[in-house]
Amino acid sequence: MMYTGQCLCGEVRFRYDGPLGPLILCHCSQCRRAHGSAFSASTPVQALRFQYTAGADRVQEYESRPGKYRGFCGRCGSQLYSRFDAIAGILRLRVGVLNEPLGKVPFAHEYVGSKADWFEITDDVPQFDKTGRACDPN
Repeated sequence: MMYTGQCLCGEVRFRYDGPLGPLILCHCSQCRRAHGSAFSASTPVQALRFQYTAGADRVQEYESRPGKYRGFCGRCGSQLYSRFDAIAGILRLRVGVLNEPLGKVPFAHEYVGSKADWFEITDDVPQFDKTGRACDPN
């Protein structure tokens, strides 16, 4: 499947030719701050299948913790991806910047142990206190 996407101002545009991984909703405090929302929505993708079609020079990265980088448009601030030095070749693509429908539902809520107290999870999607560690949703 071919996906295209762009930032809010439209200066950064890209395409991704490949499958999307599981859709993860992350509730950690860093994701909440970075997105100004209750959680971020992302999917792992293969970096070698990701290509900028415009504005690659506008993309900036911020090292939010050692070895973790968040890519964003330097003009409008739209979050595009995150990546880890320890997981070479994989980007965590922010699905809100994609143009096409995903055709999938969320796989998991992660880091719900630190979720915003003003947001209630009301779906049946599995919840994890951290990543990969199940928790009691009640």
